[in-house]
Order: sequence, then structure tokens, then C-alpha cells
Amino acid sequence: MSIHPTAIIEDGATIADDAIIGPFCHIGPNVTLAEGVVLEAHVVVQGATMIGARTKVHSFSVLGGPPQHLGYQGQDTKLIIGADNTIREHVTMNIGTAEGRGETRVGEGGMFMTGCHIAHDCIIGDRVIFANNATLGGHVTIGDQAFLGGLCAIHQFCRVGYNAFVGGAAAAPTDLIPFGSATGNHANLSGLNIVGMKRRGFNRETIHAIRNAYKDIFHGPGTLQQGITLAEEKYGAFKEVMDIIGFIRADAKRPIMTPLR
Repeated sequence: MSIHPTAIIEDGATIADDAIIGPFCHIGPNVTLAEGVVLEAHVVVQGATMIGARTKVHSFSVLGGPPQHLGYQGQDTKLIIGADNTIREHVTMNIGTAEGRGETRVGEGGMFMTGCHIAHDCIIGDRVIFANNATLGGHVTIGDQAFLGGLCAIHQFCRVGYNAFVGGAAAAPTDLIPFGSATGNHANLSGLNIVGMKRRGFNRETIHAIRNAYKDIFHGPGTLQQGITLAEEKYGAFKEVMDIIGFIRADAKRPIMTPLR
């Protein structure tokens, strides 16, 4: 274990033998740092926070701070961060609330660039990329491999599907389907994240099926529900298409982001 002499480690913290803690860090009593975790200078880790193996946290990040929620009264809630994440400077991630999930959870292999904020009770998937100052309200769910552009803002309780793309400076007040691409303020569904699918090795047949299903759902002559039924009949053999349909059906109370007409 390598701990700089200026770092403050409070009694009760659990630190792996090979963790590295830089100058002027402050580690709270309920913190757990797994093997290979690296904290650079001036990192603050508070609350009941667990940081997964080999995650690297850069200077001036604050992890496990209390929720920015008027109802929070010091309840025992958590922040759980998975393995192999890169957390750059000035990132903030808050613990959950008793009224919500009771925990904020971040997956594995993500890149969180400078100034990102993850609010209370959010659930973040694996291998996501958050560009500078991407911001989440409380209770947001982000799917695996989603890309959030710089300065974007996701409204509380929104869902962003896996492999979706949110453009820079977009403000998203509604749910974004898997593979969807959102741009604008307020954001609208502007198409599909074709570039992301190609980068991740989706074959041509699957991409064409997703594209055609998208057209049936959002640009067909009937209602949204009629488009969903048509897409399911035509392309239901493709898991990715059914993932989009399942995402829309999963929470009928949430508005779905749609294209401008």
C-alpha cells in the first residue's frame, strides 16, 4: 500500500494492500478501496462508498458526497463504483437516498471526463463514456456503452438505453431508446447511433434491421403503438430490435423521446 503522508485515512476505512493514495486525499471511515485503486492528489471519498478494482480517480474529484436532495437526513445509503473506471478531475458522484434506491451504482470500464456529475440513485451501465461536464439528475438510468456528449444534461428519472448517443450540450427531458441519437435543447431523437454500432462490431444485417424498425416505429403512417407492432412482426427475430421495443414498453408512464415531425 502506498499512502502519501499528507493523506488522511479515517479509522474504519478498508484499503487494499496495493492501493495508491496521493497527497492531500481524504478517505472517510466507511470507504472501501479494492485492489489496484489509484487516487491522485486532493481526492475526497466520503460516505459508504466502494470503489472497484483498478479504478483510477484524478485530482479534486469528490465521491460519495451526500445527495443534493432536501429530504436527505443522513440516512445510511451507498455509492458503489465498479472496476476499471477512469474518473477524471472534478467529477462528483453522490450516494443514494432512502426515498430512492438507497444506492447510486456505477458499472465497470467507464470513462468519466472532467466535471461530470452523477446524482443520487442513478444506475450507470458498463463501458460508458461521459464527456466533460455531462450531468445527470437523480434516479437516472444509463445503459451499457452509452455516450454522453460534453455539457449535456439528463433530467431526473430519465432512462438512456444502451449504445445510445447524447450530443454535446443536449438537454434530455425524456427517455432515449437503445441505439438512439439525441441532439438539441430540448433534445429530440435525431436518428440512430450508427457510428457507435459500427465501432462495436454490429454486422450489416443487424444494423439494417434496427434502422428499418426505427423507421416503422417513428416514421410510419400510424401511431407509435402501431409502429411498434409492425416492427415486432417484421424484425422480432433480432434481439436488438426487441431490446428497443422492450425499452419502450418497460415504463409506460415515462415519455419517450421522438423525432421532430
